[in-house]
Amino acid sequence: MSTENFNNLAAFVAVAQERSFTRAAAKLGVSQSALSQTIKGLEERLGIRLLTRSTRSVSPTEAGDRLLATLAPRFEEIEQELGALSALREKPAGTIRITAGEHPATSVLQPALKRFLPDHPDIHVEIVVDYGLTDIVAQGYDAGVRMGEQVAKDMIAMRIGPDMRMAVVGTPDYFANRGMPRQPQDLTGHNCINIRLPTYGGLYAWEFEKGGQELRVRVEGQVVVNQAVVRLASVLDGLGLAYVPEDQILEHVAAGRLIRVLEDWCEPFPGYHLYYPSRRHASPAFALLLEALRYR
Repeated sequence: MSTENFNNLAAFVAVAQERSFTRAAAKLGVSQSALSQTIKGLEERLGIRLLTRSTRSVSPTEAGDRLLATLAPRFEEIEQELGALSALREKPAGTIRITAGEHPATSVLQPALKRFLPDHPDIHVEIVVDYGLTDIVAQGYDAGVRMGEQVAKDMIAMRIGPDMRMAVVGTPDYFANRGMPRQPQDLTGHNCINIRLPTYGGLYAWEFEKGGQELRVRVEGQVVVNQAVVRLASVLDGLGLAYVPEDQILEHVAAGRLIRVLEDWCEPFPGYHLYYPSRRHASPAFALLLEALRYR
């Protein structure tokens, strides 16, 4: 197979997997117009349409689906073998791409990288903050970070952080005007800062547990957010009660800027795990990073 044909097929796989010329072009490092011409030329040479294009989306045709099912596993095998070749290098090197939410990125990954990267100048780490349950294989990531219970069964999961607790907090002024909830059900009468779920767009039901009793409370309020930094800023501004990871508010509670309530209903739960495909060949660089992130 000529280099041109190989590159054209690789371009088709990228577009078919990304379902977007824009994202595929960025992934391949080419212009969108050049990528469009490449796919058009491939279709003309094959004499069949591989992709259905609309103003908002791209999807494979029946022929495209068949070709993608054949090519994608083979390209993945090639990438894995190329990655495995790095084991022949004397010094671990390469780029490791990780997807994670904002909280684990700042509370777990960043402190570990601060210790790890200075000793390994040839290793590069790209962290992409994403709040959805990303398909790391389809999106080209080496690993992802999620709560333990959110990791898919076909992935290898490694714990990278301690148990976590959530906290319900508000400002002293807020509680002076509205009173304090004594049990989770009381939250329905309070102005609460809601959390928009990334995957399906619904609102997150606050979770509580005490003595084996589990409760999920759907709260209401004037503010809905999807980022931790905005949620924390909103509660500090007195816009309502917030449900946040404990480590984010301890300093503010100690300083008297926030008051914590329902603490006896917020029990610890398993913290963050790094996960990656079970069939992945662990390069020396990836193996070193795993050890640096492993929770002990």
